[in-house]
Amino acid sequence: MAPDVLSQVFAALADPTRLDMVSRLAAGDATVTQLAEPYPMTLQAVYKHLKVLEGAGVVSRPPGPQPRAVRLEAEVFDLMDKWIERYRRRAEERHRRLDAVLAAMNEEEGVA
Repeated sequence: MAPDVLSQVFAALADPTRLDMVSRLAAGDATVTQLAEPYPMTLQAVYKHLKVLEGAGVVSRPPGPQPRAVRLEAEVFDLMDKWIERYRRRAEERHRRLDAVLAAMNEEEGVA
């Protein structure tokens, strides 16, 4: 995944309202009206949030007449997962090396 795409996805998910919308869409598709229900904002504001999520590839809405279901695009999370996994593996490797150093230091102290 290109860094600029990742930046868009993380930026879109950084907003608490958009993150909540994504969490709710994880349970299933919803119309814009259904998504708007719990928020004290106008429908126009909800559409602006959805536009950001759509631009980042996190959600999609099929073309056609209203009401259209908003759908979570799981593929973007698969790509994010690959990116995160790469850094998780690096962190685990650093921890393994630190464990080895600490174990060697403990052995040296036990011998001395």
